[in-house]
Amino acid sequence: MQQGGGSETEVTWEDQQNINKFGRLNNRLHELNDEIKFAKEANDNLEDASNELILTDEEVVRFQIGEVFAHVPKDEVESRIEQMQETTSQKLEKLEEEKQSVVAQMSELKKILYGKFKDSINLEED
Repeated sequence: MQQGGGSETEVTWEDQQNINKFGRLNNRLHELNDEIKFAKEANDNLEDASNELILTDEEVVRFQIGEVFAHVPKDEVESRIEQMQETTSQKLEKLEEEKQSVVAQMSELKKILYGKFKDSINLEED
């Protein structure tokens, strides 16, 4: 160990693997945050569409299928929106579960790495 600028701790192959794994998990966490944000926005948009559909008096409404709009009966649009909301909610739930798992794994790796390297390593984002 050296005096002054910090301590010299030997980085083993296992330590490097843990650091690499932490980096991959951190990248995945950022991806998950983006996917969760997108899924929440989609869910909100579907909720808004459902509310607008309730307010309309028309029996046939325009519904976007791909890049075109089609005239579809209101009842069918309601059921499609419900299915889309259910699918989006399930996807959001899975993403949240995966995020919790990633955060837990990162926490364990932080304990291991900070335990060995103390303040010689920075795993926090600023």
